[in-house]
Amino acid sequence: MTATAKFIETLEKLKEGNLGLLRTHAGQGLDESVNGFDLFAGLWWPLRKENNRAPRRSVAWLIAKLYAFRPIRHENGLTIAIQLRRCRPPKKEDRDRFRQKFDEMLILPLDDIEPALQWALQQIDDLANPRLDWVKLTDDLSIWERESKRLEWAREFIQTDERDNDNVD
Repeated sequence: MTATAKFIETLEKLKEGNLGLLRTHAGQGLDESVNGFDLFAGLWWPLRKENNRAPRRSVAWLIAKLYAFRPIRHENGLTIAIQLRRCRPPKKEDRDRFRQKFDEMLILPLDDIEPALQWALQQIDDLANPRLDWVKLTDDLSIWERESKRLEWAREFIQTDERDNDNVD
């Protein structure tokens, strides 16, 4: 099991009180609260001590807050781009706005992406059976600065879009 998978497994085991505490830190940096820092340190440092390939601290903090925001069940292969595509609104003009929000997310720097990812998680959580590959999301955000990663998300979204085109208006 990878260090990232272990981190996600740890998040999945959190009790509602700890998830609630993490939710109160949405939009905040790790150093803005002693309670938030202590909770995160308990989650991340044991993993980091065991494996230096654990997710970067800033990415792990972001993922912990996002998981607390919407604790969607993990499922391998259901990337955020694929799942967002499944959330597409039925009307063309609404789909265009939806696609624009996705495109805007792709150009955000990691430090500013939390609200856009919250929007994405909210969309996914509205699916009948919400699932998300949290490990892939964590790994992707760990290399978010690479243009190739953002292009991969765009390709996944577009490829799914092209396959579904025959089923829409």
